[in-house]
Amino acid sequence: MNLSIVDLAPVPDGGTATEAYENTVELARTAEELGYSRFWMAEHHGMADSIASTTPEALIATLAAETDEIRVGSGTVLLNHYRPFKVAETFAALDALAPGRVDLGLGRATGIPAADRALGTERQKRNPDEDHAEKIDATVSHLYDGFPDDHPYAELRLPRSADDVPEVWVLGSSPSSAEIAGSFGLRYCFAGFIRPSLAERAFETYRDAFDPSPLGAGPDEPSGMLAVNVACAETDREAARLRATAEASYERMRRGDVGSPPTVENAIDELGGVPEQTPNPLPDGDWPRSISGSPETVAALLEQLTDRVGVDDVVVQNLIADHDDVLRSHELLAAGIGL
Repeated sequence: MNLSIVDLAPVPDGGTATEAYENTVELARTAEELGYSRFWMAEHHGMADSIASTTPEALIATLAAETDEIRVGSGTVLLNHYRPFKVAETFAALDALAPGRVDLGLGRATGIPAADRALGTERQKRNPDEDHAEKIDATVSHLYDGFPDDHPYAELRLPRSADDVPEVWVLGSSPSSAEIAGSFGLRYCFAGFIRPSLAERAFETYRDAFDPSPLGAGPDEPSGMLAVNVACAETDREAARLRATAEASYERMRRGDVGSPPTVENAIDELGGVPEQTPNPLPDGDWPRSISGSPETVAALLEQLTDRVGVDDVVVQNLIADHDDVLRSHELLAAGIGL
């Protein structure tokens, strides 16, 4: 199994974005030392007091300079906010700075209304799937010189590295995003911490729709990754305590309260106790939004979840509040998987 990380650059309670970015750089360096395959930055807007990952492209450049081999990329660029040419230009430049190491994860999401208005994003579209597919197609065509000779964009050129272009992924949490990824022959990552119950259906849709990219923008065969929220500690009970921050954060989100993850103690108070330990094995059909356990338990759980959807790659998110606990969780997880 291959492990990767997606990070939100969470702002420490009472801290600043500078501290959040310092923590992110440290986590990326640690991930590289531990043998993780990729380090992705999320994109969120209008919540910078708690989530500093607003501009993955800026952070990717820094992470590439601060590491040597690990792939760095976006998890995800919210394409509904941008024009495809600018996204392609930006990531082609990043690839020229770090040849063969840059991933371009493409997705979509609406945020708080004020942020969407400030970004000039139309929140309601007649057919959002069609619009998203068109933007993905255009971004890939810019990156791979895929426009026909008579197209108005055919003469546009991007900054290039010697041999590479960014590796393109479609990220999503529904069968519709899976179908788009498959139809363009691109790699697909499913966000299991958003709508976990749709995971199996999404990957089935992706494989059914898969048609290799005529531009060579993707693999010859379907290639997928599962995104999972994970808390790992020395024991199942301690890991369940750490997972309290994720469970409390999800409860807050349901109430429209978005902020820095609560401390473990505050999370347990809000939940009325320590969450139940994640059962191992999971009951048939059970798709938890977050999992926790010792290295051995989490390794078994991830093996079970990846077997269900037929992938070998996992990208890990966590909402653990304490940075030292975050580092330790990823260290223990790497040991449990055997990186």
